[in-house]
Amino acid sequence: MTDWLKEHKVYLLAAALLAAVLLYPYLFNSEEEEVRDLPEEWSVETKDEGKAQAKEKPGQENEVSVPMMADIKGAVKKPGVYDVHQGERVIDLIEKAGGLTNKADTASINFAMKIGDEMAIYIPEKGGQGPPAGQIPVSGGGESTGSSQKVNLNSASASELETLPGIGPSKSAAIIEFRETSGAFKTVDDLKLISGIGDKTFEKLRELITVK
Repeated sequence: MTDWLKEHKVYLLAAALLAAVLLYPYLFNSEEEEVRDLPEEWSVETKDEGKAQAKEKPGQENEVSVPMMADIKGAVKKPGVYDVHQGERVIDLIEKAGGLTNKADTASINFAMKIGDEMAIYIPEKGGQGPPAGQIPVSGGGESTGSSQKVNLNSASASELETLPGIGPSKSAAIIEFRETSGAFKTVDDLKLISGIGDKTFEKLRELITVK
């Protein structure tokens, strides 16, 4: 057997080399595929983590709110002065005051009206007397009219103007710009000179504003 191996050693070595040459591409490609698979899987995981971080990012931004205070009276469980934030409405202030009492006249309440700084809200009782809820902006720019106060177009600040229904930051800025460039409002009807305030909006504001 040993003599046979010695005689055929050259042929056996050649056969082994040939087999190695033939198998080398297969072995090389397999290793390459395995190596390539790792970055692909890792890349997918990295993208998923990136998306998760992107979703979390907006929540990390804290909105800055201007501190304000409003007074709520009448048919609520806990009347008093409460901290409010820009964009909050009458319904939010009622919730802070513990909710309505059983005597509250819900038909007279404008739950959707925005709350402004230094504003007083009166919640009427059924069959009782008093101004409708959401119509008492208490401020230096207001004008007393009996049991409620109106917003003075010629002296009210932007936050006071924005307590009026339909008046947002853009319209309040336009009102202030008008009186600074064109002079004081002579009548409440002059409010219709402001862009974006038509007859329909004006009718909602007529009883809530003054120019005195």
